[in-house]
Amino acid sequence: MRSAVTAALLIASTLPALAAGAGAVLVIPGKAGVPVPIDGMDASYAVVEGDWGLAKNVRVEPHVIGGHPLPPPPEVGHYFPSTGQMPGYGRLEITAPDRHRLPREAESYYHSWSAQSAPPPPEPPQNPPAIIVAPQINGAPGAPPSRGH
Repeated sequence: MRSAVTAALLIASTLPALAAGAGAVLVIPGKAGVPVPIDGMDASYAVVEGDWGLAKNVRVEPHVIGGHPLPPPPEVGHYFPSTGQMPGYGRLEITAPDRHRLPREAESYYHSWSAQSAPPPPEPPQNPPAIIVAPQINGAPGAPPSRGH
Protein backbone atom coordinates (compact mmCIF):
# COMPACT_ATOMS: atom_id res chain seq x y z
CA MET A 1 0.00 0.00 0.00
CA ARG A 2 2.76 2.42 0.93
CA SER A 3 4.72 1.66 -2.20
CA ALA A 4 1.65 2.37 -4.37
CA VAL A 5 1.11 5.74 -2.64
CA THR A 6 4.81 6.57 -3.00
CA ALA A 7 4.77 5.68 -6.70
CA ALA A 8 1.63 7.77 -7.27
CA LEU A 9 3.17 10.80 -5.53
CA LEU A 10 6.39 10.38 -7.52
CA ILE A 11 4.52 10.25 -10.83
CA ALA A 12 2.24 13.16 -9.87
CA SER A 13 5.16 15.39 -8.89
CA THR A 14 7.20 14.55 -12.01
CA LEU A 15 4.53 15.25 -14.64
CA PRO A 16 4.26 19.05 -14.03
CA ALA A 17 8.05 19.34 -14.23
CA LEU A 18 8.11 17.57 -17.57
CA ALA A 19 5.21 19.63 -18.95
CA ALA A 20 6.68 23.02 -17.93
CA GLY A 21 9.58 22.92 -20.39
CA ALA A 22 7.68 21.64 -23.41
CA GLY A 23 5.23 24.47 -24.10
CA ALA A 24 5.34 28.22 -24.55
CA VAL A 25 6.80 30.34 -21.77
CA LEU A 26 5.96 33.91 -20.77
CA VAL A 27 9.17 35.83 -20.12
CA ILE A 28 9.10 38.19 -17.15
CA PRO A 29 12.36 40.10 -16.54
CA GLY A 30 13.99 39.83 -13.15
CA LYS A 31 14.59 43.58 -12.96
CA ALA A 32 12.37 46.28 -14.44
CA GLY A 33 13.93 48.13 -17.36
CA VAL A 34 16.53 45.45 -18.08
CA PRO A 35 15.84 43.67 -21.38
CA VAL A 36 15.92 39.91 -21.82
CA PRO A 37 17.82 39.44 -25.10
CA ILE A 38 17.15 36.30 -27.14
CA ASP A 39 18.76 36.25 -30.59
CA GLY A 40 18.68 40.04 -30.98
CA MET A 41 15.10 40.41 -29.77
CA ASP A 42 13.92 41.83 -26.45
CA ALA A 43 11.77 39.02 -25.07
CA SER A 44 10.56 40.95 -21.99
CA TYR A 45 6.85 40.19 -21.40
CA ALA A 46 6.71 38.15 -24.61
CA VAL A 47 5.92 34.51 -25.28
CA VAL A 48 8.83 32.23 -26.21
CA GLU A 49 8.29 28.87 -27.83
CA GLY A 50 10.98 26.21 -27.86
CA ASP A 51 12.99 24.56 -25.11
CA TRP A 52 16.71 25.13 -25.36
CA GLY A 53 17.77 25.24 -21.69
CA LEU A 54 19.76 22.79 -19.63
CA ALA A 55 17.12 20.09 -20.06
CA LYS A 56 18.01 19.54 -23.73
CA ASN A 57 21.25 18.31 -25.20
CA VAL A 58 20.49 19.86 -28.61
CA ARG A 59 20.13 23.59 -29.33
CA VAL A 60 16.65 24.42 -30.61
CA GLU A 61 16.11 27.92 -31.98
CA PRO A 62 13.48 29.71 -29.89
CA HIS A 63 10.59 31.58 -31.47
CA VAL A 64 9.77 34.90 -29.77
CA ILE A 65 6.13 36.01 -30.11
CA GLY A 66 5.48 39.65 -29.27
CA GLY A 67 9.05 40.77 -28.70
CA HIS A 68 10.66 43.76 -30.35
CA PRO A 69 14.16 44.14 -31.83
CA LEU A 70 16.83 45.49 -29.56
CA PRO A 71 18.27 48.88 -30.54
CA PRO A 72 21.82 48.79 -31.89
CA PRO A 73 24.53 49.57 -29.36
CA PRO A 74 25.31 53.29 -29.15
CA GLU A 75 28.33 54.74 -30.93
CA VAL A 76 30.91 55.13 -28.23
CA GLY A 77 33.33 57.95 -28.89
CA HIS A 78 36.56 58.62 -27.12
CA TYR A 79 36.59 60.82 -24.06
CA PHE A 80 39.21 63.55 -23.78
CA PRO A 81 38.13 65.74 -20.85
CA SER A 82 40.62 68.63 -20.91
CA THR A 83 40.45 69.79 -24.53
CA GLY A 84 37.74 67.66 -26.06
CA GLN A 85 40.13 66.76 -28.88
CA MET A 86 42.20 63.65 -29.45
CA PRO A 87 45.83 64.05 -28.31
CA GLY A 88 48.69 63.96 -30.81
CA TYR A 89 50.60 60.84 -31.63
CA GLY A 90 53.35 60.00 -29.11
CA ARG A 91 54.24 62.16 -26.16
CA LEU A 92 55.48 65.70 -26.03
CA GLU A 93 59.00 65.72 -24.64
CA ILE A 94 60.80 68.91 -23.76
CA THR A 95 64.58 68.67 -23.59
CA ALA A 96 66.15 70.95 -21.01
CA PRO A 97 68.82 73.43 -22.10
CA ASP A 98 72.48 72.61 -21.46
CA ARG A 99 72.84 75.15 -18.63
CA HIS A 100 69.94 73.60 -16.75
CA ARG A 101 70.91 72.47 -13.23
CA LEU A 102 70.48 68.72 -12.77
CA PRO A 103 69.12 67.21 -9.54
CA ARG A 104 71.48 65.57 -7.01
CA GLU A 105 72.40 61.94 -7.51
CA ALA A 106 70.25 59.63 -5.39
CA GLU A 107 71.99 57.79 -2.55
CA SER A 108 72.63 54.12 -3.17
CA TYR A 109 70.28 51.61 -1.66
CA TYR A 110 70.85 47.91 -1.38
CA HIS A 111 68.86 45.32 0.53
CA SER A 112 68.84 41.55 0.30
CA TRP A 113 66.78 38.73 1.70
CA SER A 114 67.65 35.08 2.11
CA ALA A 115 66.10 31.89 3.40
CA GLN A 116 67.47 28.55 4.55
CA SER A 117 66.25 25.29 6.00
CA ALA A 118 65.99 24.66 9.73
CA PRO A 119 68.98 22.95 11.34
CA PRO A 120 68.72 19.15 11.66
CA PRO A 121 67.62 17.71 15.03
CA PRO A 122 70.43 16.75 17.45
CA GLU A 123 71.80 13.22 17.29
CA PRO A 124 70.99 10.85 20.16
CA PRO A 125 73.85 10.33 22.64
CA GLN A 126 76.40 7.63 21.79
CA ASN A 127 76.26 5.99 25.26
CA PRO A 128 72.74 6.42 26.72
CA PRO A 129 72.16 5.36 30.37
CA ALA A 130 71.49 1.64 30.74
CA ILE A 131 68.59 1.87 33.23
CA ILE A 132 66.11 4.60 33.91
CA VAL A 133 64.91 4.46 37.50
CA ALA A 134 61.28 5.47 38.04
CA PRO A 135 60.49 7.35 41.24
CA GLN A 136 58.82 5.36 44.00
CA ILE A 137 55.62 6.71 45.51
CA ASN A 138 54.63 5.65 49.05
CA GLY A 139 57.20 2.88 49.08
CA ALA A 140 55.74 0.84 46.19
CA PRO A 141 56.87 1.30 42.61
CA GLY A 142 54.01 2.44 40.37
CA ALA A 143 51.43 2.60 43.21
CA PRO A 144 48.99 5.50 43.13
CA PRO A 145 49.53 8.17 45.79
CA SER A 146 47.52 7.78 48.96
CA ARG A 147 44.64 10.11 49.70
CA GLY A 148 45.48 10.58 53.36
CA HIS A 149 43.48 7.60 54.74
